[in-house]
Amino acid sequence: MEARGRPSGVEVVTLTEHTSPHTDQITTEPTGRHDAVVLGGGAAGLSAALVLGRARRRTLVVDAGEPRNAAAAHMQGYLSRDGMPPAEFLAVGRKEIARYGVELVRDRAVDVRRDGDFTVALASGRAVRARHLVVATGLKDELPPVPGLAERYGREVLHCPYCHGWEVRDRAFGVLATTPMSVHQALMVTQWSKDVTLFLHEVAPEELSDEDLRRLAAAGVALVPGAVAEVVADGGRLTGVRLADGTVHGREVLFVAPRAVPRTGLLVRLGAGMRETPFGAYPVVDERGLTTVPGLWAAGNASGFAEQVVNAASRGYRAGAAINAELLLADLDAAVAARNAGPGAAARV
Repeated sequence: MEARGRPSGVEVVTLTEHTSPHTDQITTEPTGRHDAVVLGGGAAGLSAALVLGRARRRTLVVDAGEPRNAAAAHMQGYLSRDGMPPAEFLAVGRKEIARYGVELVRDRAVDVRRDGDFTVALASGRAVRARHLVVATGLKDELPPVPGLAERYGREVLHCPYCHGWEVRDRAFGVLATTPMSVHQALMVTQWSKDVTLFLHEVAPEELSDEDLRRLAAAGVALVPGAVAEVVADGGRLTGVRLADGTVHGREVLFVAPRAVPRTGLLVRLGAGMRETPFGAYPVVDERGLTTVPGLWAAGNASGFAEQVVNAASRGYRAGAAINAELLLADLDAAVAARNAGPGAAARV
């Protein structure tokens, strides 16, 4: 049976930038065999790596450095970490996994294959091999193509009232409708402000149901039809929105629902079962995060749209613990099989 731990006191962390062109094929021999490779260095990936490192598993984290919440100055709603800058949170997490011998590289997975183990090709040209693979690559938010929207995103242009509602409470809110589901967002944000205007933008008035209209009226939400042409700012702050007809509506905060683009290409390539949702296709996983492919796990926003930081960390923890148990039982079963096979077999395991 292979030794699994690291020598006491050894800490291995490398954070090297790689700018080599991506490759579509795995042509390099893998450098050693890991118990687990974690793709993604956000809350989910670091949490899984922390559990695995503490379980003395040889673990590698591959971090492309593209966290979903990079635009936010602070993260909220995470008990004991409320108000902490996301970059600081990740820096602390990287230091913590380093204490347990987890290796971290700044790189990107560009290809993967499964041949018993998982072999992952990285953009740097390196290939790594793992018994289990955790995909925690998250998702990318695509904003509607409205001038000025991206420049204010994470400040006065927001998407989640649970993340930012308290900080902008009682200001003049706008909600930019891109689908009829934006009605739900408009209703939700009235918990933080009673001055809410829903700009229908890409939604025709007739697309709203009678129930929508009744609820919006009861909540005191004003409706403004017509396309939004641009976000207006003055003195470095959002002051309103300008419609295509030139009308300007003063607003201090604008909520918008970005289009979620899951980074699940590697899961699809490995044949993981997918499920369609209103927010894109996500892998079918069990309560631990295991996909339909043995040894392949998904955590954080790679497994679902609505995973906040605290939820993502929990999903990563659960996956890490489950992986350790799977590895332990697999090794014990291999040892039993070798012992039953007769003398000399155990030495080959």
